[in-house]
Amino acid sequence: MKEPTAVDRATQVDSARPSGSRHWWILGVLSLTQLLLVLDSTVMNVALPSVQADLGFSSADRQWVVTAYALVFGGTLLAGGRLSDMLGRKRMLLLATTGFTLASVLGGLANGFVMLVIARALQGFFGALLAPATLSLMATTFIDSTTRGKAFGVFGAVSSSGSAIGLLLGGALTEFLDWRWCLLVNVLVGAMVLAAAPALVPAQAAVSPRPRLDLPGMVTSVLGVLALVYGCSAAERDGWTSPVTLGTLAAGLLLLGLFVWIQTRVSQPLLPMRVVRDRNRGGAYLMVAIAGVGMFGVFLFLAYHLQQVLGFSALMTGAAFLPMVVSMVVMAIVTGGVLLPRTGPRPVVVGGFLLTAVGTSLFTGLTVHSGYAGGILPGLLIAGAGFGLIFGPAMNLATDRVGPADAGAASAMVNAGQQVGAAIGTALLNTIAISATSSYLADHPETPDAAAQASVDGNTVAFWVTVAVFALGALACGLLVRPGRQLGTEDGDATLTAAI
Repeated sequence: MKEPTAVDRATQVDSARPSGSRHWWILGVLSLTQLLLVLDSTVMNVALPSVQADLGFSSADRQWVVTAYALVFGGTLLAGGRLSDMLGRKRMLLLATTGFTLASVLGGLANGFVMLVIARALQGFFGALLAPATLSLMATTFIDSTTRGKAFGVFGAVSSSGSAIGLLLGGALTEFLDWRWCLLVNVLVGAMVLAAAPALVPAQAAVSPRPRLDLPGMVTSVLGVLALVYGCSAAERDGWTSPVTLGTLAAGLLLLGLFVWIQTRVSQPLLPMRVVRDRNRGGAYLMVAIAGVGMFGVFLFLAYHLQQVLGFSALMTGAAFLPMVVSMVVMAIVTGGVLLPRTGPRPVVVGGFLLTAVGTSLFTGLTVHSGYAGGILPGLLIAGAGFGLIFGPAMNLATDRVGPADAGAASAMVNAGQQVGAAIGTALLNTIAISATSSYLADHPETPDAAAQASVDGNTVAFWVTVAVFALGALACGLLVRPGRQLGTEDGDATLTAAI
């Protein structure tokens, strides 16, 4: 039997692409899958006090309920991207959704701390398999410029707003039902995906007739990202100069350097260097990393301010972010359908970073007497619009004109960039805020509102650093991303050429 050529495999992928209104049903399924992933990055945060009281673990162990998910998810993304290419993306979508749903059931029924952390780690593992498959299917389904911008606008809106929705959902489920529903709700979402995907999502053949798993690359990438993310988490707890922090960060950088060296010397690398050498794609990975640093900083310190200074409940805190979510979604849809086809990605994402910088700068004026409507809402709306301008074009750009053989790796890099950026941002900005808060308390006399004022002072310093991060994002993307309207293809020729 004749072995299929690269042209044959690319043709198989093209022939599997749907047409007409079915595109938008597929977008609905893939957006729902993405929502499943991003919700779980924050849905447990506001439930942690209830979880701790129910299961009886220490405050020192509390972070692992969140960190276990982030560590495994970030560490295994590149391996998940390669496995998606090897096994077929639809198959991986179904397998990973099933695994993620079962892990959620395990967590929802947890009778102790260890069982819950194991379930969260399993969620992270299956999430790392699911995320690249989902984004790869987006990239290979929506290839012409007319539909691609709109589809990635919607997908980007889901990705950028899902974390805030997770805060709201976590607060509501914890307050009105039980913290276990923060995990068990995934069963409903997973069941919807598993019911719709077999009929709607087209099958895609594996991109290589004789796939080989790059085991050295997989081991070094997993351990390298795990060490980097864990080092950032340790910095938040122990400080940046502690031996654990410095040792794990150094080990992570060393392992990732070894990973890059391995990728240049194996025949079927986990991450082909041609994927990241492209200026546009390299810029896109930098975009999501920088946006991840700043976005989680905004969420973290606004949540602190709302609860510690304004006295909001967990549910009220989640609801306070809803205007930001609406702003993100509206701007993301406008970006994909109107702005991106006319201007290209560079002015859109540069404008997005500048808008987030302006919105975040408004939070630096908060005081202990600032109200929500006058002090917080304007910044939320402006920053949300900025995030809406960033995420859709970034995901679009990161997977644009990528051959079928590289779609999994390119998609995994997007998610890895966002995870590492969020980990670094949370640790770095939290350390800065704590240091500024301690300095304020040391330099000012004790008064009834000293603690609240110190918290505001620490948050203000962190917000200014976040503004600088967003300004750096605008500068970097302006220099890296090529000008012009280079996104999408009208007939898929670029994808076929890349496969050949």
